[in-house]
Amino acid sequence: MKLQVVLEPSDEGGYTVYVPSLPGCISEGDTLEEALANIREAVELYLEPVEE
Repeated sequence: MKLQVVLEPSDEGGYTVYVPSLPGCISEGDTLEEALANIREAVELYLEPVEE
Protein backbone atom coordinates (compact mmCIF):
# COMPACT_ATOMS: atom_id res chain seq x y z
CA MET A 1 0.00 0.00 0.00
CA LYS A 2 1.31 3.44 -0.91
CA LEU A 3 0.28 6.49 1.07
CA GLN A 4 1.22 10.11 0.60
CA VAL A 5 3.02 11.63 3.57
CA VAL A 6 3.75 15.29 4.29
CA LEU A 7 7.04 16.25 5.96
CA GLU A 8 7.34 19.65 7.59
CA PRO A 9 10.36 21.10 9.39
CA SER A 10 9.57 21.58 13.07
CA ASP A 11 10.20 24.91 14.79
CA GLU A 12 12.09 23.06 17.54
CA GLY A 13 14.22 21.16 15.04
CA GLY A 14 13.61 17.85 13.34
CA TYR A 15 10.51 17.05 11.30
CA THR A 16 6.81 16.49 11.75
CA VAL A 17 5.22 14.03 9.35
CA TYR A 18 1.59 13.13 8.76
CA VAL A 19 -0.61 11.14 6.40
CA PRO A 20 -3.44 13.29 5.00
CA SER A 21 -5.62 10.26 4.18
CA LEU A 22 -5.38 8.92 7.77
CA PRO A 23 -6.72 11.59 10.15
CA GLY A 24 -4.68 11.80 13.34
CA CYS A 25 -1.80 9.72 11.98
CA ILE A 26 1.09 12.01 12.90
CA SER A 27 4.68 11.40 13.99
CA GLU A 28 8.01 13.17 14.18
CA GLY A 29 11.74 12.58 14.11
CA ASP A 30 15.05 14.37 14.49
CA THR A 31 16.07 13.45 10.93
CA LEU A 32 14.18 12.75 7.70
CA GLU A 33 15.05 9.07 7.98
CA GLU A 34 13.84 8.85 11.58
CA ALA A 35 10.62 10.73 10.79
CA LEU A 36 9.86 8.39 7.87
CA ALA A 37 10.60 5.29 9.96
CA ASN A 38 8.35 6.60 12.74
CA ILE A 39 5.45 7.35 10.39
CA ARG A 40 5.72 3.85 8.89
CA GLU A 41 5.26 2.43 12.40
CA ALA A 42 2.41 4.86 13.10
CA VAL A 43 0.62 3.80 9.89
CA GLU A 44 0.99 0.12 10.80
CA LEU A 45 -0.52 0.77 14.23
CA TYR A 46 -3.26 2.99 12.76
CA LEU A 47 -4.32 0.28 10.32
CA GLU A 48 -3.98 -2.61 12.79
CA PRO A 49 -7.34 -4.21 13.48
CA VAL A 50 -8.73 -3.52 16.93
CA GLU A 51 -9.15 -6.65 19.01
CA GLU A 52 -12.40 -6.86 20.94
